[in-house]
Amino acid sequence: MLHFSAILSALKLEKLPLDRLLLRIALLGAVTGLMAGVLVTLFRLAIEISQTFLLPGGQAGNYEALPGWLRFLLPVAGAVVLGFFFERLPASKRSVGIVHLLNFMRFRKQPLPFSNAVVQFFGGLIAIVSGHSVDREGPGVHLGAATAGLIGRKINLTEDENYLLAAAGGAAAIAAAFNTPLAGVIFVIEVLRVRYTINNIVPVIVASVVGTVISRLVYGQNPAFEVPALAIGSLAELPVIVLMGLMIGILGAGFIHASTLTAKFTLSWRPLYAFVFAGLITGLLAQWAPAIMGVSYDAVDRIFHNGLGMQALLVLLIAKLIATAVSVGVRLPGGLIGPSLVIGGAVGGLTELLIQSNYPFYQGSAGFYAMIGMVAMMGATLRAPLAALVALMELTGNMNIILSGMIVVVTAEIAASALIGDVSAFTAMLKLQHKREAEQNARENLLKAEKARAESNAEKEKQSAADEIIHKKD
Repeated sequence: MLHFSAILSALKLEKLPLDRLLLRIALLGAVTGLMAGVLVTLFRLAIEISQTFLLPGGQAGNYEALPGWLRFLLPVAGAVVLGFFFERLPASKRSVGIVHLLNFMRFRKQPLPFSNAVVQFFGGLIAIVSGHSVDREGPGVHLGAATAGLIGRKINLTEDENYLLAAAGGAAAIAAAFNTPLAGVIFVIEVLRVRYTINNIVPVIVASVVGTVISRLVYGQNPAFEVPALAIGSLAELPVIVLMGLMIGILGAGFIHASTLTAKFTLSWRPLYAFVFAGLITGLLAQWAPAIMGVSYDAVDRIFHNGLGMQALLVLLIAKLIATAVSVGVRLPGGLIGPSLVIGGAVGGLTELLIQSNYPFYQGSAGFYAMIGMVAMMGATLRAPLAALVALMELTGNMNIILSGMIVVVTAEIAASALIGDVSAFTAMLKLQHKREAEQNARENLLKAEKARAESNAEKEKQSAADEIIHKKD
């Protein structure tokens, strides 16, 4: 095991009047950010290289160029492979993603097992490459957080340090995915519920910065999608923004409800049956909306530049929402952050097309409504409005858009809260998972009690028979 005093000595810092606890956790945050950034980048590269070999033209994400029969067969085949893979795993190893991370951080208070992260890496790779409507950011958060467990094997970490470094790894993953270091920090405060104190937030900030640096070294300034210059044309457009926020809040609540219903319906299914069900739904919907397959960020680029018509946007919105809700509900090893951005972007694109010719005060720029729609849907689904606003600021680099963003995000949050209360897509799935575990434990305890009762009755019968034999002899 490495000791912190030895590290300070090697760096010639042991004589400085430093807060050793803060310095220790900051250095560990840097190491976590480095490991998380590298692992998340490798995960993304594995996806892109696989898609380059698999898809027409050697172009990552080019599912639209596949013939219809292959768009149907690919997600079904991927589901079969994943199903057989997961059914050969112990139940404890099948748990992956942000729900798994929340479960360990908030309830189990244990380091994340890295074996689950290995399952997440390869399971997420298969799910995304085979065209399922999930993202790489959710798996990335799990992978980034799991690096804390590797550090804990080399350094004696306290329970609090394990918790903070897992959060730091998650922040680094979000920062690396979108080039949004501050949004990564806010994400762990709102979604992972890390309490704000100096000692808590410093390692998260450091890890987020390091993760962003790793991403920029590999992918440049726009790692996910390129955001055009945006601006609101007139304050007279604010009523439209409010109405759009209400619609997105309703859609966010509907998405969470649909995911929960799917999870309840498939809770007792074998992984193979559940995954194939998602593959069939995705394959069918991809016949009309091939852009739903994979992470769909190429569709976001087209929405930004008004490259999709109203019918195409409407089909994309409906198909992406259904396919993602089913995929999340059956617990495919992928994430929902990216799909929420695509759904919100489609709503914004539809809004912009509707008001261009029907609202006399429209003066906005192309992509403006799509951008604020994306962050509003993310905020409503994750129940992370501040992270959504900070992401808007960092993605656009435009402070003039923040007013509109605040209005749409808050309106969407209020609408979602009115419909489903204070529950996110992650906490809804976690509640169902805990309910299932409680029911399984109750069944196991009942079986044990019945077995013990049967054994006791058998013992009594044996004793009674023995007593009867002795009585006859007498």
